[in-house]
Amino acid sequence: MAGNITFTMIKPDATTAGNTGKILDKIIEAGFTIKAMKWTKLSKEEAGRFYAVHSERPFFGELVEYMTSGPIVAAILEKDNAVEDFRTLIGATDPQKAAEGTIRRMFAQSIAANAVHGSDSDENALIEGAFYFSSREHA
Repeated sequence: MAGNITFTMIKPDATTAGNTGKILDKIIEAGFTIKAMKWTKLSKEEAGRFYAVHSERPFFGELVEYMTSGPIVAAILEKDNAVEDFRTLIGATDPQKAAEGTIRRMFAQSIAANAVHGSDSDENALIEGAFYFSSREHA
């Protein structure tokens, strides 16, 4: 059964380009409610823990460098069918392959600098949200 919570991060390429407000507008216009949000800058240790699933991949070091290169906005979003609907809203990882009107098509610079993260499952949405927020912060 699909849940009603998902997690997103607006990544450093989008925050430093001044696209945070535009991306948040797209999220709200798509019917999501922001339950928790914070502007922060990840340390190398935090980025390494968040992306630990990729630690053996050749791009891990570059990913950590990128994610610590500027501020991010972490947010917990609520909507029926949240994970699937948000993944549709953000579009394909490659912005050139993302559908017109999706966040990545509009704001991403490349496959690596793709503007936003979106949880890929209900389970990961809970895990990723808990990384940044206590349950009290988004109750």
